[in-house]
Amino acid sequence: MISIYHHTLDLETQGNKTTFFNLKDQCCLFVLEKKIQNGILVVQSPHTTCAIFFEEMVHDVDALGDEFLQHDLSKGLNRIFPKQLSYDDEYQYPGPKHRDFGSRLPGSEFSIHPAILLNGDAHCKGSLIGSSSIFTVQDGEINFGTFGSVYFVDFDGNRARKRHCHLCLIGETF
Repeated sequence: MISIYHHTLDLETQGNKTTFFNLKDQCCLFVLEKKIQNGILVVQSPHTTCAIFFEEMVHDVDALGDEFLQHDLSKGLNRIFPKQLSYDDEYQYPGPKHRDFGSRLPGSEFSIHPAILLNGDAHCKGSLIGSSSIFTVQDGEINFGTFGSVYFVDFDGNRARKRHCHLCLIGETF
């Protein structure tokens, strides 16, 4: 029998830095709890400054607690899309119409702290990496390999906030 399950992970990002989350354990537990034998798992971010990617988990971490490959990814992406520090410098985003729209939203943080919209670099990084990944499930296990892990990353370090990651599991139960 084919079944479809949805689950949302709630994540708390840090301010002043790119925040990474290793989701491997949560994904494996979800597949185990739902007893899917063969199928697919979709991991998706609904946030435009966030991304989902598949990478090797490493044991070494830098001074900020990021795994070395996460550090290397951030360093490379920062060369392509440097941190946006002001309006009208390297990025056209956010333009005056978007800033005006943001300031008129009910309870808007943007009108109080307009600098939080200085995240054009985070949007570009998220677009480049992508908002989802699909994994195959075979014999009750996700095909991650020996060292593979799935990561959620929020490139917008302008403030700490709550983020969500959606899991959709489709397959046959055992």
